[in-house]
Amino acid sequence: MINKYFGTDGIRGTVNQGNITGEKFFKFGLAAATYFKNQKKNKQVAIIAKDTRLSGYTLEPALVSGLASGGMHIFTLGPLPTNGLAMLTKLMKANMGIMITASHNPYYDNGLKLFGPDGMKLSDQIERKIEKLIDAKNTKQLTNPQLLGRVKRLENGNDKYIQILKNNFPKNFNLKGTKIVLDCGNGAGYISAPKLLKSLGAKVFSIGIKPNGFNINNKCGSTFPSKIQSAVRKNKAHVGISFDGDADRIIMCDENGKIIDGDQIIAMLARRWKLKKILKGGVIGTLMSNYGLESFLRNKKIKFFRSNVGDRYVKEKMKKLNFNLGGEQSGHIILGKFATTGDGLMVALEVLFSLRKGKKASELLNVFRPLPQILENITVKDKNVIAKTKCKKAIKKANKLMNGHGRLLIRKSGTEPKIRIMGESYDKKLIFKSINIIKKSIK
Repeated sequence: MINKYFGTDGIRGTVNQGNITGEKFFKFGLAAATYFKNQKKNKQVAIIAKDTRLSGYTLEPALVSGLASGGMHIFTLGPLPTNGLAMLTKLMKANMGIMITASHNPYYDNGLKLFGPDGMKLSDQIERKIEKLIDAKNTKQLTNPQLLGRVKRLENGNDKYIQILKNNFPKNFNLKGTKIVLDCGNGAGYISAPKLLKSLGAKVFSIGIKPNGFNINNKCGSTFPSKIQSAVRKNKAHVGISFDGDADRIIMCDENGKIIDGDQIIAMLARRWKLKKILKGGVIGTLMSNYGLESFLRNKKIKFFRSNVGDRYVKEKMKKLNFNLGGEQSGHIILGKFATTGDGLMVALEVLFSLRKGKKASELLNVFRPLPQILENITVKDKNVIAKTKCKKAIKKANKLMNGHGRLLIRKSGTEPKIRIMGESYDKKLIFKSINIIKKSIK
């Protein structure tokens, strides 16, 4: 069953169109308040954080109005990384946490991610229940005037988040003598990330810490890692760290400027955690994880399973199998020992903790030889185009061509109007040929 409003990672789209309007956000807030109120907990509290998009100033008040109209009390935190919100939702024993963000998308998009009282992203089943309430008559959900929710702004959300992160490491952990290039993508991590790394003694060269409402993810951050590549070389830094708009993804580069993606970081952490005997079960990747990662882990006798794309599905499988490490090539990495969702800053600290003894990033983070992988994103009006006969035939033909020499993955984006085609093989010409067969049928 396909959700009406929720995609693979919350609700997302272009501002002032479709679901991303003040009117809809009022309905989302009212529906969410009604659902969580029906769980009959004594406390009726929601906490809200956001990234740095200008549209946050129009969508947040609408969301707050809906929640308060449903009888929910609200704390607003301002710009804060997504996992910071998840952690504080659990710490403050709130009914739910809501992050207003479109993650790595451009400034003109926005959306929201919902978290339950355990700091976990909501399941498909709960999302469907909320969707039914969104489409129900609002008058049945509006609370009595004397039961309206109250709203309060908390200014110390980033400080609380920073302290939670620090508490996961030894008190004597410091980064003195470490030079770091940090790119916050003009997003939600622009306050907490530089503040934390500097407080640990690192020399930080910061990029993307001057958000203006329009420059989030704009030629910076984890979707534009060439920024840290050149800055690392220029400043002779030991490592580069780059986050996306809501700081739940991380892409790194070593001291030579070589890009390190999520798969390489996961491989390094899995190897280290196994040696330290803190790896539980094995590793969860996704359908997009490089085959080189799978091969490396199997050679190290570490179990590896794939989930659907999306860190929520990674976490669900981790929970089901009782694994404590998983993530995506894009940099969504979940450290189950510490977090309930992807957290770029937490992963950065874990990597930096491994580098503190003078190891080079190039030695630590280039773990396996990746299989050449090519990803094509095709913008479409109707994502169901891949279910049509012409496209099905093309996909069958391309898979037959690829058989025994690599693999293809064709899927609808859960967050954008795009079809994503991934090809993986040591024969790059074969990848391009196979992808082009499918592209022609879509266009």
